[in-house]
Amino acid sequence: MAGAHDPESMPWWSWAAPAAAAALLAAKFAGLVPASGALVLLPATILLGGAVFAAVHHAEVIALRVGEPFGSIVLAAAVTVIEVALIVSIMLSAPDGAPATARDTVFAAIMIVLNGIVGLCLLAGGIRHHEQGFRASGATGALGVLGTLATLVLILPNHTQTVPGPFYASSQLVFVAVVSLALYGLFLFVQAVRHRSYFLDEGGDDAPHAAPSDRAVARSFGLLLLALAGVILLAKTLSPAIDRAIEAAGLPDACVGIVIAAVVLLPEGLAAYRAAQANRLQTSLNLALGSSLATIGLTIPAVTIVSLAMGVPLTLGIQAGHVVLLVLSLFASTLTLAAGRSTVLQGGVHLVIFAAFLVISAVP
Repeated sequence: MAGAHDPESMPWWSWAAPAAAAALLAAKFAGLVPASGALVLLPATILLGGAVFAAVHHAEVIALRVGEPFGSIVLAAAVTVIEVALIVSIMLSAPDGAPATARDTVFAAIMIVLNGIVGLCLLAGGIRHHEQGFRASGATGALGVLGTLATLVLILPNHTQTVPGPFYASSQLVFVAVVSLALYGLFLFVQAVRHRSYFLDEGGDDAPHAAPSDRAVARSFGLLLLALAGVILLAKTLSPAIDRAIEAAGLPDACVGIVIAAVVLLPEGLAAYRAAQANRLQTSLNLALGSSLATIGLTIPAVTIVSLAMGVPLTLGIQAGHVVLLVLSLFASTLTLAAGRSTVLQGGVHLVIFAAFLVISAVP
C-alpha cells in the first residue's frame, strides 16, 4: 500500500488511462479503427500498462481504508484478476489453446516474487537500513503454503500415472484446483482473522497514511472496475501480437508467461520496494508473498474451469531444470524468512537465483 500517498488526491493518469483504454476499445468495437496493426497495437500496449498501474493504484486506495493485512489481500485479488484475464485471453486466442501458458505464468510469477521482488526489496532495504526485521511467523507461514501449492501444481503432475505427465487427469486437476482454493482461503483466514498480528509491521520510519473518505473509496472502486475491464479487453486484443513478438525474437514459448507475470507484478513490486525502503519490510513481504499465493490459489482454479470447458489439456508440470530452480528458491527463501532479520546478503542471493532463472528461460 505504499503507492497511495494522499488518499484524497487522484493522479491524472489513474483516471486518464482507464478512460483512454475504454475510448480505444469503443472505437475498435465500433469499427472506427482496424482490429490490428500499429494504429491499435501500439496505443493498446501503452494503455494496457497504464490500466494495470491504475488498477493497482485504486486497489491501494481501497486497501488504505480497510487497513493491513486486508489491504495486501485487496491488492493481491486485483493483480490476480489481471493475471487470469491475460492467461485466459491467450488460451482463447491460440489455435491449440496454449495449454502451457498458465503453468509458465504461475512458475514465472513465483520466481519473480521469491527471487526478483523479494531479492530487490531485501537488497534495497539492507543498503538503506543495514538490517531489517520482520515477523518470521507470518512470513514462514506464507512460504509453507506457497511451497505446498507450488509442489502440487508444478512438480507432482510429472510423476502421476493415470495420465502421463506433465498433465493431470481431470479428477486430479479438479482436486488440485479445489485444494489450492481451500488452502489459500485458510491462509487468508489466518492472515486476516485468527493470527492477524503475525502479518503486521513492527514499526517503520514513515508516518501512517490517513484513511480515505467514503467518496474517495467509491470513486476508486468505480475506476478499479473500469481499469480491470480495460485490461481484460486489451489483453484479448494484444494476445496474438505478444505470441508473434516472442516467436520473432527467437525466444521459447515459456517467455510469454514471463511477460504476463512481469506486467501484472510490476505495480505491486514497486509498492513492495517502496515499503522496504520505508523500513516496513513486513508489508513488503505481505505484498510479495500474497501476490504469489493468489497466483496459485486463485489462478489455477480459474484456468481449470476454462480448461475443462474448452476441453484443452492443461500442462502443469515444469521441466527438470525449472524444478531445480524452484527447489533452490524455496530452500533459500526458507533460510531467509526463518531468521526474522535480513541484510544485503540475502537480497544478493535471491537476485542471483533470479538471474539464473532468466538465463535458463531464454537459453534452455
